[in-house]
Amino acid sequence: MTLSLRRLALVAALGVTPFAAWWAAAEETRVTFPDLDALIHYTTVTRGNVVEHIMTTQEALDAVQAGQPIPDGTHVVLVDYRDGSDEVYRYFVMQKGAGWGEDFDDRPRTGDWQFQFYWGDRSINMEENTARCQRCHQSREGSDYLYTYNDMRRFGQ
Repeated sequence: MTLSLRRLALVAALGVTPFAAWWAAAEETRVTFPDLDALIHYTTVTRGNVVEHIMTTQEALDAVQAGQPIPDGTHVVLVDYRDGSDEVYRYFVMQKGAGWGEDFDDRPRTGDWQFQFYWGDRSINMEENTARCQRCHQSREGSDYLYTYNDMRRFGQ
């Protein structure tokens, strides 16, 4: 992500490379919290004590199933539950926007997707570093940066 001049000055004063500073900073992105009632729960992933319900729009599901690009404006939401609780621990939201990839240097770019963590109360979770998400999702370039792309393709069939 482009670093502000103030951040660059601080980074230079501390003798840290801008790349290292970028990876260490948790920042807000363009992602907005979606209307969850408008989304469809298309798959569930269980990782140890974490259960993740993953949701998106009908338009995104239709596009993937038709072999078309996922439309700009699409949200993909991972709802994170822990230790068998019915209470949401956090939300992980991916959102795609036209030209949003230009906010990032080439190395961390994931197409036009941006990422944001939210707490269970839907406030932005600044304790999580979205750069980690971008780095991981880069490996899924051939499936529009989604790990659950094939789940979208198969949903409802």
